[in-house]
Amino acid sequence: MSGELWTTGDIARRLGVTTERARQLSHLPTFPSHRQQAAHIRLWDAEDVEQWITTFRPENANPPHGTNGA
Repeated sequence: MSGELWTTGDIARRLGVTTERARQLSHLPTFPSHRQQAAHIRLWDAEDVEQWITTFRPENANPPHGTNGA
């Protein structure tokens, strides 16, 4: 996943939640900072998000087979 950037849509698919819920999670103080922003689209480093998932959403730490967030 090195260097891969995720949108809120990617994060939502990874967690199995709506994009609105992923947006809400992205505003939590514990959520990693986004790496890039273009217009109103923010992009997060996939490894940072995976680390956050492991720490703060351990029930989602192992993605279902074939799910990579993209």
